[in-house]
Amino acid sequence: MTDDIARAAGHTDPPPRMGFFTDTSVCIGCKACEVACKEWNAIPEDGLELTGMSYDNTQGLGADTWRHVAFVEQRRPLGGAASGAGDVDVFDAARDLAPAPGNGELRWLMSSDVCKHCTRAACLDVCPTGSLFRTEFGTVVVQEDICNGCGYCVTACPYGVIDQRPGDGRAWKCTLCYDRLGVGMEPACAKSCPTDSIQFGPLEELRERAADRVAQLRAAGVDDARLYGEDPEDGVGGDGAFFLLLDEPEVYGLPPDPVVSTRDLPSMWRHAAAAAASLAALAVVSFAGSPR
Repeated sequence: MTDDIARAAGHTDPPPRMGFFTDTSVCIGCKACEVACKEWNAIPEDGLELTGMSYDNTQGLGADTWRHVAFVEQRRPLGGAASGAGDVDVFDAARDLAPAPGNGELRWLMSSDVCKHCTRAACLDVCPTGSLFRTEFGTVVVQEDICNGCGYCVTACPYGVIDQRPGDGRAWKCTLCYDRLGVGMEPACAKSCPTDSIQFGPLEELRERAADRVAQLRAAGVDDARLYGEDPEDGVGGDGAFFLLLDEPEVYGLPPDPVVSTRDLPSMWRHAAAAAASLAALAVVSFAGSPR
């Protein structure tokens, strides 16, 4: 059950676990989600100038960018001139073979990235103050007023999502609009998305919808369509925000096989406890067997 993590966090009778399904096949790169996120959460601006390398001016998630629209440009060259006897238009042949921009098939892959709200959230595991907590909706939220700026969560996150602001050192990330969920509203980014690339709802329903969408795309000849982050058996126990991708995860700047850095902590503590018990037993035996 997807509400088990909320129960484990101490919430009684929690609602269904909520999350995001981002269908990158219909993302148009409009950045409406970025703007809506910043406006609703009063996030400071983080650079309004283009880098010269892409139309992406924010470059990645950070303390001041909780939604990031990636622009991935792929150039796929067309074939060369036709072979065989007959007249050949040298200008057409040169245009086909030239590596200049525009002389090929250009594909833009666009994707709105966000915190994954992991089932096994390393950031939450390592937080020493309880600043990070699991909500009744299964999401992971930072309470900035009790964050001590230690930065443990930043290094623990397998996705590189959570970040600290240089001014005060506190950690910030997407809250999945926890304040809006509490009054029955959907997150600002999903509300503003004009193509429904960002879909919000109960996680189990989103997974079913995503599987149907992948089947639809593959039936239409899009063989590279695949889901990312929806598998409860992956290295983070499944994400609360998962994606439909049209290429390998690395193309979108996502780790191919994310693993929560704290997944082995329970077994480590068990082994440490067993070792301590063995040492204590050995000490008792040695003391009992010593001459008096």
